[in-house]
Amino acid sequence: MSRLEAVLHVLYLVFNEGYSTTSGTEALRVELTSEAIRLTREVRRLLPGNGEVAGLLALIPLAEQDRSRWNARQITEGIGLVTTSLSGSPVGSFQIQAAIAAIHDEATTAGDTDWPQILALYDLLARTSTNPVVALNRAVAAAMVHDPQAGLDLIAGLDHDRHLASQHRLHAVRAHRHEQAGDLAAAHAGFEEAARRATNIPEQRYLRAQAARLASTR
Repeated sequence: MSRLEAVLHVLYLVFNEGYSTTSGTEALRVELTSEAIRLTREVRRLLPGNGEVAGLLALIPLAEQDRSRWNARQITEGIGLVTTSLSGSPVGSFQIQAAIAAIHDEATTAGDTDWPQILALYDLLARTSTNPVVALNRAVAAAMVHDPQAGLDLIAGLDHDRHLASQHRLHAVRAHRHEQAGDLAAAHAGFEEAARRATNIPEQRYLRAQAARLASTR
């Protein structure tokens, strides 16, 4: 890994920790996300022609969930950076991830999301990445494009990854796919397991609420 790649990876991790904290009582640490954006903009100023720097800067402002609270200025900045970085330099992982985030953002509702295009981009990303989180996200996209079982089949292949299997996200994603398939008992068990493994208190509450919601329908 080059020095620049290491710097970009650290900035990406700092933003992710702020965006979804791994432990504690807060779901979001704004000071970390803001600092990651500031530092990435500084790297972009120093290296304006680097596609991966532009890709990371595009990815960070777009990585939001609540569409009604998205920052329109940052999203416009991100989409512009995606367009520039994809057309002007060799494509790297941050550029692909930024393109995926841009597709999510361009959909006015979750139901309008262009999942086939997202799956195609995850297929491309999977060719150059051994990151199990990429594989997990690809399973989600496959379930949305094809059917829940397609996603569950891909998720089953990740059970051997000790790091991922020990975290709550694998179990939460599996639970969502079971619910999508109509297997509410398996979904309930999955949300319960995910809640037990989550170390972030807001995430624990959310996952327990999902399990309780399913329990009330059985």
